[in-house]
Amino acid sequence: MSVEFLLTSLVVVATPGTGVLYTLAAGLTRGAGASVVAAIGCTLGIVPHMVAAITGVAALLHTSAVAFGVVKYLGVAYLLYMAWSTLRDTGTLTVKDDAPVSARKSITTGILINILNPKLTIFFFAFLPQFVSRDEPHGLLRMTELSAIFMATTFVIFAIYGIVAAAARGQVIARPRVLKWMRRAFAGTFVALGARLAFTER
Repeated sequence: MSVEFLLTSLVVVATPGTGVLYTLAAGLTRGAGASVVAAIGCTLGIVPHMVAAITGVAALLHTSAVAFGVVKYLGVAYLLYMAWSTLRDTGTLTVKDDAPVSARKSITTGILINILNPKLTIFFFAFLPQFVSRDEPHGLLRMTELSAIFMATTFVIFAIYGIVAAAARGQVIARPRVLKWMRRAFAGTFVALGARLAFTER
């Protein structure tokens, strides 16, 4: 594994996005355990993008405006749904003390957040080949190994974000006004991320 690949992966993963936001929300509202579960979901959401890039399916998204647009707007719709759910107190990001949310639902939400982001597939398609030599006898295996490292990095960084957020959970829950503004902040951020995705070009 090259140092360049690891450093690039760390920068990409640590940059705040929908996955980071979701994990932070889980840590703040439901504690460290929930944030780790959310991190697992977000990490699993990378698998389809990884497979698509390795098998060449990403080329379709890169060349087909229709395919890219369909996936993109599904992602936008889901982010807007997340914002609405947060404000309505009916979704996974409900900010309530000891709010019960099944691990399955939390993981599913994390998977959907990452799976409905076509730029992640394009990223893998452009990112992985840079670290695999054309003369590599086992190029497919090498790309799989690098993808696994990227996923492990994602899980660790997201879990750290969530656990740190969980450390402040007690202070947040004790202040109803903070809870109210936190819901609005999360909802607004999801809307902003959805808008950014909507204007994303191939």
